[in-house]
Amino acid sequence: MGWLFLLLAVASEALSHVALKATDGLSHLVPNVIVITGHLGAFYFLSQAMKILPVGIAHASWAGLAIIAVTLISSAFYHQHLDNKIWLGIGFISIGIAIINLSSTPHVH
Repeated sequence: MGWLFLLLAVASEALSHVALKATDGLSHLVPNVIVITGHLGAFYFLSQAMKILPVGIAHASWAGLAIIAVTLISSAFYHQHLDNKIWLGIGFISIGIAIINLSSTPHVH
């Protein structure tokens, strides 16, 4: 269940960050509502994930996956070009997340 909550936190965070650009300096109501509810949802789901997963693992995975998700979604939605350096960075973030999650993790009590 912890990983499901973590993925929901990532999705909420990514949605809110992509919507932030559409607020146009906080002047559009609908994107503002998406940003606020997305951030609230992200922190709620992250707090639920941290009940099960170690804090460091949950936070590092959340942050890294959110960076990847925002980059890919904004590329598709706003037609932002991703050059080879960006893909390399995404690769390094992915490898880092994998290494963190493959390490031996203590159980949360």
